[in-house]
Amino acid sequence: MKMKKSLSAVILMTVMVLILSACGGGTAGGSGDSDGGDGGGQQFITLLTGGTEGTYYPLGGSIAEILNSNVENVKATATSTGASVENMNKLSEGNDDIVAFSQTDIAAYASEGTLMFDGKAIENIQAIGSLYPETIQIVATEDSGIQTVEDLKGKTVSIGAPGSGTNASAEDILGIHGLNVDDIEVQNLDFGESTAGMQDGTIDAAFITAGTPTGAVESLSATTPVTIVGLDEDKVNQLIEEKPYYAPYTIEAGTYSLEEPVETVSVNAMLVTTAGMDEELVYNMTKALYENTGDIGHQKAEFIKAETAADGVSIPFHPGAKRYLEEAGVELPSS
Repeated sequence: MKMKKSLSAVILMTVMVLILSACGGGTAGGSGDSDGGDGGGQQFITLLTGGTEGTYYPLGGSIAEILNSNVENVKATATSTGASVENMNKLSEGNDDIVAFSQTDIAAYASEGTLMFDGKAIENIQAIGSLYPETIQIVATEDSGIQTVEDLKGKTVSIGAPGSGTNASAEDILGIHGLNVDDIEVQNLDFGESTAGMQDGTIDAAFITAGTPTGAVESLSATTPVTIVGLDEDKVNQLIEEKPYYAPYTIEAGTYSLEEPVETVSVNAMLVTTAGMDEELVYNMTKALYENTGDIGHQKAEFIKAETAADGVSIPFHPGAKRYLEEAGVELPSS
């Protein structure tokens, strides 16, 4: 009888230990605490991307896999968002476990508190690095006769939605050519609407900011002869000097059946985080990204290089990213 009682006590104690362990009361390795406790708990990172039909979302998913495979105790997950502006606003909430995609110009506006962030500067954002160029393309129909930016005067031109990055770029480019939106018949259309308008003859030209070749422009050029309006070198240099988030870009011959290359500018897609994210974590993520681009399952991977990580970036770099890029020999802008 005594032995049975002892056995029962042992069984009861064993059951209690199992229950406590299942409830998280055990002292064995942690099960994913975001603060990375003694048990080697995981740091959960959210990658804010863009719409599921765009480039940011699938590229973000691939980058998340790179981080998960190469950074110890990190669990990164890509999530779909409304892209750059929404992502910057999300970072302003002070969450230090977020990495966000943005255009370099949108990040600059957010940091400065200008345009769509007027009076609401987001002071806690810092750069991880630039990814790939998003080209400012001025697309016109051949029938419009438009060959230069000055030729846009008096024409019907789509410049993107009010408050968008495309809209701001259009105003910048018009401005360095002595024009403004009052000199054109403005249409605020998205890419698909713009190319449809050129196809049916209701608009003459459109500013389109996207990686080249852009599907909507390719589809248009297959049915309607188009011209891509270039920028003179002095205008490119002037724009970059005034707005350092731009970078020079060449649209290669053969793109959209172009016979000659076209010089223009681009903003870049980039990764942004908060100043409060751990320096060592950001260092390791930056290193993992730029040293494993061959494992990124997306066509934009060919553009993602440490040596171009500062292209178009005008906000301060996070200390962790700065340390890695300087070790890699990248010349960073003074901040």
